[in-house]
Amino acid sequence: MATTSPTPDSTPVESLSPPPRIEGALNRNLWAVSITSFFADVSTDMVVNLVPLFLANVLGVQTALIGLIEGLAETTASLLKPVSGWLSDRLGKRKWVAVSGYAISALAKPFYLVAATWGVVAGVRWADRVGKGIRTAPRDALLAESISAERRGFAFGFQRSADTLGAVVGLLIALLVIWRVQQGSTVLTLGAFRRVALLSLIPAFLAVLALAIMARDVPKARSTPRPALRLRGMGRPFERFLVIVTLFTLGNSSDAFLVLRAQERGVSSAGIMAILVLFNVVYALVSTPAGSLSDTWGRKRVIGVGWMLYALIYLGFALAQSIWQVWTLYALYGIYYGLTYGAAKAMVADLVPAHQRGTAYGAYNAVIGLAALPASLLAGILWQGVFGWRGFGPAAPFVFGAFMAAMAGAALWRWDEAVVESRMA
Repeated sequence: MATTSPTPDSTPVESLSPPPRIEGALNRNLWAVSITSFFADVSTDMVVNLVPLFLANVLGVQTALIGLIEGLAETTASLLKPVSGWLSDRLGKRKWVAVSGYAISALAKPFYLVAATWGVVAGVRWADRVGKGIRTAPRDALLAESISAERRGFAFGFQRSADTLGAVVGLLIALLVIWRVQQGSTVLTLGAFRRVALLSLIPAFLAVLALAIMARDVPKARSTPRPALRLRGMGRPFERFLVIVTLFTLGNSSDAFLVLRAQERGVSSAGIMAILVLFNVVYALVSTPAGSLSDTWGRKRVIGVGWMLYALIYLGFALAQSIWQVWTLYALYGIYYGLTYGAAKAMVADLVPAHQRGTAYGAYNAVIGLAALPASLLAGILWQGVFGWRGFGPAAPFVFGAFMAAMAGAALWRWDEAVVESRMA
């Protein structure tokens, strides 16, 4: 099947026999994926932002170990994403692979109710990320195939807005529970964590049902080739894009460190939940218009602006002295996420042939997650040290993250030149 490799800011040329698409800006699959993402994030954000506080406040775990737990969890997901994406390409079916991933995550969450050691918490996080690793690539490929290329940025931005709105609802529920259960305590308690974990089970299983009932696979053309589990054949532009994304991600440690930094600057557990609500509201408001902007202004420009903003935000977290500064930085962090998420997901679909999108999304998510392990582990070591060394202090991981983001942003701006060179090679 003949394909041509698009430039980063151009409209892609699809394969000569592309699979049929479900047309329309707001179609059935976009609603199905968005509603599923909404419920899944209600559940996830009720708990996931409390996990580092539970580990630190209740179990007394050091930041290096927290970074290792978070990094291993994301790495687990990353190793599965290319496989599940390739499997959905191979089968020509996306829906039920994605549904199974959501189901695994939902079934893992009840074990938070009995977690009393860091090992159990790590196991639950691992199982939850297994589910994420299975569902992400086929879900993204299903969405990419359900919308026209000209509206792809809008679609991913809309899905991210729904996802982030779910995070807002989840955080508000968690905030209410903490306020009622802790009765003024500034650190997270075991009782509050378990109450939130129990309530998170309801939206987790609603997410599974929503995708299973509402979504429909997009029929494939009979002439579609059988894809291989490899990057070769996806084109140099996509490979270069992955290299640049990896560079950025090496400085993008787990958001658990932002939560710990906020607490270190004097923000209470309830205050952290409120700040995260603000972050997600901003994120939800920015995602859809930013995705649409990438459809017209170009993916590379929108992502590049987002990465440079990230560098400034992380430098701000390194220098922050007061609680109001933490609030302001979290609001800006929501803008960064809104700018980059939908544009990057749409970029992946732009750069690869239609029959390899599941594998491509798996590869894209894999490099992010695999780089997250050294990024998070290094952040914990820079903060508190390891093997008797005390580290450089709380500001260090954020200075490093700002530097890596600036490097990646510079590489992204030169990416056009890299693509031209690859074509001449």
